[in-house]
Amino acid sequence: MIGKNISNIRKQRGFTLSELSERTGISKSYLSNIERDLKQNPSIHVMERIASVLNVDLKTLLKISIDVESKQHLEKEWMDFISELEKSGIDKAQIQDYKIVIEFMKWHNEKIK
Repeated sequence: MIGKNISNIRKQRGFTLSELSERTGISKSYLSNIERDLKQNPSIHVMERIASVLNVDLKTLLKISIDVESKQHLEKEWMDFISELEKSGIDKAQIQDYKIVIEFMKWHNEKIK
């Protein structure tokens, strides 16, 4: 996941892989392996050099990865919830019948915040 983030930020900054390699002093093949997630655990030193050239702090570079993983986890939870609804015999049309319960839960959650 870190590799995709590096690739996206690199492209946003307008750098080619060769330019990033030159500016970081990290070989183009190694950077390519990181971006394609073939090298999934680059050292902190390598990450700091990449972050410096891309003009983002290390925390931001890593946070993007954490946010993406969190979103994927949340999406999986929702898909599991939908699957459980289907297993219990509730179909898509019946979900509207439960809207009152959902609205109450929403109201309750906002009230206790």
